[in-house]
Amino acid sequence: MVKMHVLGFPRIGGRRELKTALESFWRGDCARAELEATCTALKERHWSIQKRSGLSFVSTGDFSLYDQVLDTTAMLGLVPPRYGSTPAAVDDDLYFAMARGDAARDLPAMEMTKWFNTNYHYLVPEIWPEARPTLARRRLVKDTRQAREAGYLPKPVLVGPITYLALAKTYQEGFSRWEKLGAIVEVYAAVLRELGELCPWIQIDEPILCADMESEAREAFLPAYRTLNAAASSARILLTTYFDALDDNLDLALASGCGGLHVDLVQGRPMIDALLERLPEEMVLSAGIVDGRNIWKTDVMQASGLIASIAERIGPERLMLSSSCSLLHVPVDLIHEQALDPQLKRWMSFAVQKCAEIRLLGDMLTGDPPALSPGAHAADVHSRRTGPRVQNEEVRARCRAVGTEMLNRRSPYPRRREAQAWLDLPLLPTTTIGSFPQTGSIRKKRRQFKNSEISAAEYETFLREEIRREIEIQEDLGLDVLVHGEAERNDMVEYFGERLEGFCFTENGWVQSYGSRCVKPPVIFGDVARPAPMTVSLSRYAQSLTRRPVKGMLTGPVTILCWSFVRDDLERSEVCRQIALAVRDEVLDLEAQGIRIIQIDEPALREGLPLKRRHWGDYLGWAVEAFRLATAGVADATQIHTHMCYSEFNAIIASIAALDADVISIESSRSKMELLDTFAVFDYPNAIGPGVYDIHSARVPSQEEIVALLERALTFIPQERLWVNPDCGLKTRDWPETVASLRNMVAAARVLRAARS
Repeated sequence: MVKMHVLGFPRIGGRRELKTALESFWRGDCARAELEATCTALKERHWSIQKRSGLSFVSTGDFSLYDQVLDTTAMLGLVPPRYGSTPAAVDDDLYFAMARGDAARDLPAMEMTKWFNTNYHYLVPEIWPEARPTLARRRLVKDTRQAREAGYLPKPVLVGPITYLALAKTYQEGFSRWEKLGAIVEVYAAVLRELGELCPWIQIDEPILCADMESEAREAFLPAYRTLNAAASSARILLTTYFDALDDNLDLALASGCGGLHVDLVQGRPMIDALLERLPEEMVLSAGIVDGRNIWKTDVMQASGLIASIAERIGPERLMLSSSCSLLHVPVDLIHEQALDPQLKRWMSFAVQKCAEIRLLGDMLTGDPPALSPGAHAADVHSRRTGPRVQNEEVRARCRAVGTEMLNRRSPYPRRREAQAWLDLPLLPTTTIGSFPQTGSIRKKRRQFKNSEISAAEYETFLREEIRREIEIQEDLGLDVLVHGEAERNDMVEYFGERLEGFCFTENGWVQSYGSRCVKPPVIFGDVARPAPMTVSLSRYAQSLTRRPVKGMLTGPVTILCWSFVRDDLERSEVCRQIALAVRDEVLDLEAQGIRIIQIDEPALREGLPLKRRHWGDYLGWAVEAFRLATAGVADATQIHTHMCYSEFNAIIASIAALDADVISIESSRSKMELLDTFAVFDYPNAIGPGVYDIHSARVPSQEEIVALLERALTFIPQERLWVNPDCGLKTRDWPETVASLRNMVAAARVLRAARS
């Protein structure tokens, strides 16, 4: 009687088949039909996994060629005007132009930012007064029909219209994007009418209900859902929320008229009593009991007790069991992990295993013989929480000994600026964010070293040759502050995790970050410590090759935390403090070896924010403290940089200032330098480099374009505190476009420098 499902399945494939196919298609190495064949095979494989696991439905619409929010934009025909007149149908070429830009037509990509508080990136919708929403892409209906014809019972998944508009932007003053809600809902209604003939349930995701909703969204919610419920015909809508509790928006969700309500009982368990007391009799409850954002096995004994109490109150016929959110945020299948420590592997659960866990919980509730052993599952959970491998008393004692004197630089920024005059940097100094293109030869050498096909000495020689070449390129370009290029780093978090105690690593634990970009998050299972220097040798070598300053490049504690799968038996703030102490040791070692500009990147600072503003203070308090703990031990003459990208930082600018970095570089080009508006009302005290071009597009910005962006920046930021840099690292770019873009960037800085000297 209990229905079981997941809110979505990872789309990339266990071996990153989607990434391979997409990048081959973009290079022109495979035809559109080959790409489509790969997509079809992946979808059918994922449906089969869900059905074999014993789930009641398979999800459709969770598969995407790039991003589910962009899919919604394409479905609605809301193609920004710069891409040309809106066509009757959005084809793949136009779809990818919005996602990646169109170099041939010199069109930038749509803005990209983080999906709530995850490391998944979505393409920000744009709404304008003349927009005319129309059904322009029908992949969801096609996929749902395909699943039905293949013998599966589909449950289509859509990003809800309220969440979609809440995340959208408009650049026309005096125009409210909510004016377009009625027309958007009509397109949704047309889609629901078609889907209603193919399936019993339609999942509409409205995670905005778990965040702070603006008044327009709250007012629009119930009228919109009256229309949608009417359009769904014989199907019922499952209103889906996740990443936090409903809290202030519980009334809206319960009054929605939807057939079912999904809640995240991993992040929002405290609300369950209030919800059950008021759940309408005609509404089914989908309990998100299996964590869709972490890789640890579910505590099935605790979870089954909660489920049993819910079933007793509302009846098992009104209960669904599910993942807390889409499984998009976890790797695909543990079966691909052949080298992982067997004990650690027994503690873990990836997407395929989570489907089986949902079935196990269903069997435990109904009394059916389970395919998995609940006792063995519980023993694995217990051993992870209590085993000797997870605790290091020396680390914990060091954390307890942290005092306020360790959190503050020796002098305020103006005095440090004077002490850093030895750098002798020009007005509007130019630099990059850290990484340079990871070429095929770099990846090949790293793979050979990992597979023991070349020696450590051979690999070191290769890396030094690469660093020498990249230093020469930077000097030729005329950059003022150089980097060593990070050729040795597979990933900005994984590289450090491999050198820290308390971490372990997977072979194929890939998770989609955006488009074809996948990351393999480290796993933090125990207390964190740094046994030896991690970056000093190559940084010192790079500095020996030039008289210009070379930045030491580190990843910050908050980003290492947020971009890892983190243990759940210790407060995240305490794990972050452990990481910060390890980073602090590295910072001091770099300084001792003559590296006097050190960049500690924190792109995930904004990402870690709780969804509700009233909870921000606690998080920002310990996050800022962790950064300061990592950086505050250096002398005044050592310059500390940090970098942030692809998040909305305007709302936390005071906390960014509280980091007290000497220089911050921050993404701003895709958002049309929107960040700069903040500086009209907030007097940012230190130096800043707003990114002047988007590194996620192959498009090369012109010198004139960069000059214009810098001139705008100079209206907000004093020239003596303005730096010039790209939006982010250049790891994913090719060398020709990298050199061309940086040459234009340096030339633009020189034009303005000459005009203002």
